[in-house]
Amino acid sequence: MQRITCPLMLVLVLIIALPSVCQEHHSKWQVGTIMAVAPHPMDGQHHNVRRYDVSLKVGKAMYVVLYVPSDGLDTITHRAGLDVLVSVGQRTIAFNDLLGRKIEVPILSRKHITPILRSTLPGPRKTIFE
Repeated sequence: MQRITCPLMLVLVLIIALPSVCQEHHSKWQVGTIMAVAPHPMDGQHHNVRRYDVSLKVGKAMYVVLYVPSDGLDTITHRAGLDVLVSVGQRTIAFNDLLGRKIEVPILSRKHITPILRSTLPGPRKTIFE
C-alpha cells in the first residue's frame, strides 16, 4: 500500500504545482482613469485612420497610450473621466472593450506622479497629484 501511495502523492503534487510554474507573468488588473483624449498627430502612412493619444492615470503613474478605434468611431473622445480596468505591461496597456474583447494599446510615455499635500486649499487637507 505504501508503494502505491508515495508515487500517487508525487503525481498529485506535480499536478497541483504545474499550472503555477507554467503560467507566464501577467500584471494585475487595476482601475485606471481616462484623464484626457487628444487627436494623434497625422503622418503620411495613416492619414485616413483616426488615432488618439489617451492620457490614463493608473495608481501613481500617468500613461499616454495610442488608441486606434477598431470601428473608426470617435466615441473615445467622450470618455474623459471614465474609470476602466486595465492591465499595465512593459510596453502596452490592455483593457476590455464593451463587448468584452481584450484590446492592447502601445504606451507612448509614462510619468511617475507624486501626491502633494496642499494645506492652502479650503476645507480639510487634500491630496493632489502632479
